Amino acid sequence: MGEQGRGSARIVGAALLVCLLLHCETAAAAVYTVGDSKGWTFNTVGWPRGKRFRAGDVLVFKYSPSAHNVVAVNGPGYRGCTTPRGSRVYKSGNDRITLRKGKNFFICNFVGHCQAGMKIGVTAA
Repeated sequence: MGEQGRGSARIVGAALLVCLLLHCETAAAAVYTVGDSKGWTFNTVGWPRGKRFRAGDVLVFKYSPSAHNVVAVNGPGYRGCTTPRGSRVYKSGNDRITLRKGKNFFICNFVGHCQAGMKIGVTAA
C-alpha cells in the first residue's frame, strides 16, 4: 500500500472512531417516564427515589393537558409550590425535558396540585 493509501485508511479509521464516540455519548442518555405507568399525577414526589440521573437524561411527563401541566421551577418555587417569573410551562401532555447538571425541579401549578405532591426534584450528575 502506498503512502496515499495509508493516509486514506487513517482518515477513514479516525472518522469511524469519531462516529463511535458520538454514538456512545448519545446512547448513554436514559429516558424516564415520570410516575412510571401512572404518569405525572398526584403523589409523585417520591418517584425519583432510588434512581440515578445524569445530565442529558430525558424525563417524559405524560398527563391529561386539561387536568395538569409541568412547570420547571427553581428551588424556592419547588419548596413553596409557586411559579417564579420566567419559569417554563409545558402543556402538551407528553413533554420531554432534558435534565441539566445539578438540581432540576418540576411542579404542576394547577391550584392545589403541587401541595398534593405533584412535584419532583431531581439531581443530575
